[in-house]
Amino acid sequence: MSPLAKVTGLSATAGSAVLVDGVSFEVFAGEVTALVGASGSGKTTSALALLGESGSGVRLEGDVVVDGEVVVDSNGPTAKAERLRGRAVAYMPQHPGSALNPARRVGATLRELERLHHPGQSVVQDALRGAQVPGNRETLRRFPHQFSGGQRQRVALAQALTCRPKVLVLDEPSTGLDSITRLQLAGELRELAEGGLGILLLSHDLGLVRELATHVVVLNAGQVIAFGGTDVLPSSWEPQSTGTTSAGKPLLQAMNLSASIRPRGRIPVLHDVDLTVDAGNSVGVVGRSGSGKTTLARCLAGLHERSTGQLLLDGEPLPVLRKRTREQNRRVQYVWQEVRGSFDERRPVDQQVARTAQRLRDLPPDQAHAEAVATLARLGVSAMTAARPPSRLSGGELQRAALARAVLAEPDVLICDEITTALDDDGTALVVDLLAELKTRGTALVWIGHDLGLVAAVTDHVLVIDDGRIVEQGPPATVMTAPQHELTRRLVSAARLGRPETPPTPPSDTADTRSEPRR
Repeated sequence: MSPLAKVTGLSATAGSAVLVDGVSFEVFAGEVTALVGASGSGKTTSALALLGESGSGVRLEGDVVVDGEVVVDSNGPTAKAERLRGRAVAYMPQHPGSALNPARRVGATLRELERLHHPGQSVVQDALRGAQVPGNRETLRRFPHQFSGGQRQRVALAQALTCRPKVLVLDEPSTGLDSITRLQLAGELRELAEGGLGILLLSHDLGLVRELATHVVVLNAGQVIAFGGTDVLPSSWEPQSTGTTSAGKPLLQAMNLSASIRPRGRIPVLHDVDLTVDAGNSVGVVGRSGSGKTTLARCLAGLHERSTGQLLLDGEPLPVLRKRTREQNRRVQYVWQEVRGSFDERRPVDQQVARTAQRLRDLPPDQAHAEAVATLARLGVSAMTAARPPSRLSGGELQRAALARAVLAEPDVLICDEITTALDDDGTALVVDLLAELKTRGTALVWIGHDLGLVAAVTDHVLVIDDGRIVEQGPPATVMTAPQHELTRRLVSAARLGRPETPPTPPSDTADTRSEPRR
């Protein structure tokens, strides 16, 4: 069987830096090929070559053929590449914000794609069903910012499916999805492949890869280090627990917190939520995509103004962000899920990270920059990488840079919204280690996540949220071993998606083994 897409000897260079070196792989109709590797390993650069696209200043060479047409040759992308985009190959980026037009309702965008690629046909509803997005009028009239991060991911998938391509490139499609929706996503992608679609899956989600992939290509530092079936995938284990049970001073309190959005009228999305986190302790909030997790995080950060209830910091009222003092801004920091839009493309990342310490702690520029570089390095982002503009960093590298930016404020409360979704296991371990250290210094953590297993491993108390309401809460061990609510039971079961039955025991000296991430 001839492949729908074939990449041979692909290289990508930016000046003297080699981003991809001699990468080869194939995508077949009805099958899933997975590119697996740590953040920054070259997955996205390799996949974008199918569209004849590359980052600014990046030169492509090699042989890339899609649907029988040459997309890249020894001279770089060919003239046919642009004509094939959408019709032969479609790409769904890791960060859906970059694929969705914030000024247009999603229904209008989908209908425009329908007219462009399939005039006279009705394909939008099929695409919405394939992406698990409701096709009702209310949903189609929403703007992208009125969806949760996981919902935006599915809307971006619907956009790609509306093009009805032969090859679909999915860059970390499980990012931002709860474990139940990940199970559903795996089933939907399997159905798409069985219908004849060729899928190129870029992922560090080894469970999803094990569920779907026929062919696996493992990348490291831009080179293929293994290929074959799912047996070539690396093993992984759960992060070590960092939870403590020591009682501390009540630091952040939310009481009877409710919130709403206004796509049309007033729609409640959060109902009478109570949350308390003490200094040096952590609270985890888990739930399905669209359950209200991010709205809760935004309320705590002061970014969602359509809210009622009480929010207290050290017993004092904490207003919305625009009314907070500089000291209140420093004390409460928020790291959100889709971080690329929060960075200025005109400035190097390390300078933007350092700016936090200058603005909120009055550090001189040299000292702030030194702290920024040290913190980024601890999170696995080298000084050379951090000196680049945001477009030259992978999604996982930029996510860690956003965390470093918040950490440099030396906050009392750190709100983390799905901050490991773009990270491989090593990157997650580095983040967990840093946050554990912050807790020992007295920082209170609010960890928003969809992976109940991870949240339970790193927090002291877990809240399960559904449809904007807290449906279960308690110590992590109790929630994991004796779940009471049906949703919690489903999250516990779904958290085991694709994990090895007998994961290897991590080395005893985890600090040493995790100090150098895979590159």
